[in-house]
Amino acid sequence: MTELSVRSNVCDFTHKVCGKIDGDKIIIDIDTPCEKVKKMSHLEVPMMDLFDIKDNCVIQKAQEAKCSVTCLVPCAVLHVCCLEAGMLSKSLVQKAGDVRIEFE
Repeated sequence: MTELSVRSNVCDFTHKVCGKIDGDKIIIDIDTPCEKVKKMSHLEVPMMDLFDIKDNCVIQKAQEAKCSVTCLVPCAVLHVCCLEAGMLSKSLVQKAGDVRIEFE
């Protein structure tokens, strides 16, 4: 299982994204105080959806939930999926520590 936290300082929410591989899909659950993100909080992401940034169920669910275009949660969900699928190294992300957008 892969878990990560998203600290959205702009909207002042912290979301916990958890994912676990189950056959040919990844089951994603999101613990969040955001009403929009709650609408996409239980996803079954097919492995084949991880190869396209535009045409995948994560982005589709975010659109249906009317998430902001700047919402970090869909990107975090895709990171969890790639980690669970072995497309992104868990040791590499642990070494990196975090991913940030810093406003200057």
